[in-house]
Amino acid sequence: MGPRSLVAATLTALAVLMTAPAVGQKGALTTSQSEAIAAYERALVDFKSILAERRRQIDAKEPLPNLPGQALYLARVAVISTYKDLTDAMPSRIGRPNKFEIPPAYFDAEIEPLIDEYSELFDVMEAPPANAQNSATPFKDVVDLATVIARAKGLPPDHAAAAGRISLGLFFAETNGKQNVRNGRSNTYMGSFQTGPSEDRNGRRKWQAIKGEIAAIDPHLSARDDKEEARARSIDRRFNHWTNVRDGLMNAHAEVFREIPAIVKTLPDPIDQMKLFELIQIVPTPTRSALKSGDLLNYRVSSPTIMKHLRNNSIFAFGRADRARTSASFREILAAMWLFNRKFEKAMAKYAEIKGR
Repeated sequence: MGPRSLVAATLTALAVLMTAPAVGQKGALTTSQSEAIAAYERALVDFKSILAERRRQIDAKEPLPNLPGQALYLARVAVISTYKDLTDAMPSRIGRPNKFEIPPAYFDAEIEPLIDEYSELFDVMEAPPANAQNSATPFKDVVDLATVIARAKGLPPDHAAAAGRISLGLFFAETNGKQNVRNGRSNTYMGSFQTGPSEDRNGRRKWQAIKGEIAAIDPHLSARDDKEEARARSIDRRFNHWTNVRDGLMNAHAEVFREIPAIVKTLPDPIDQMKLFELIQIVPTPTRSALKSGDLLNYRVSSPTIMKHLRNNSIFAFGRADRARTSASFREILAAMWLFNRKFEKAMAKYAEIKGR
């Protein structure tokens, strides 16, 4: 072989070595990776489709189906779930942080505009009825009612104040701080605290039982209560902000206010305190059992029904690994409530604003 031929052969060999995949280098996608990509892309197409359909119906003023938000909610769950499955299969797909503070392994920040549209559609679908009775001071109402209820339950001022702060978190968790909203996913739960008719009646009955104590503690608040009762007489009382918040707190949370000193000691983070009280709303029986157990954070739930309720409220709802869980401790449940973090942060900011006035 001549010198020219030798040089040419050497260059050809080098070119082959440079372009050929190295031993052990990542090659083609695995079957599971390809399936994960395809599942996420299908979920994204479906989500965009239902968003577009609801927007068209609303803009055209067409009648909406029963529970118009349910299909939207399930489509959003599918997008987050399939993205988590995708990042489990391909960690390199985990991207930048997003404005919703969703863990990046669960959410691609590039689709933030779709979630904005999702929220805007729910605002329309859950708009209050025409006869709803708003309050000019909705956030302060929640704090004042919770604080006076806690005082009636025997709490000292600092822990009564914690009840007010926690309850404002519940308002944001249930409606993102919006008054008198309906519910795009339920025909039962309505109002600022999203209660059913029986819960509202039960809360009102309990309020009447302590009304005398409330009047003695805060006559001004008691007088306001009398005015709101009279104003709400001709409507579904869940659509009067004051009476719905009051009755919602009395129905499910007031008895637990007595546990606030122990809760604050076990859960010093105010957002964790809010999460625990939100669990009183979602899964009241096991949460009360956990509080009574003496070992709150390690108390485990394993009932399929309870796990289903948690998933229906965006806890262990996303991705195969989370949905495969058959049990969880309260420590794990609180950690899995990351979708509530942003709402509770808003509540904390609003509480600081109220107290600063």
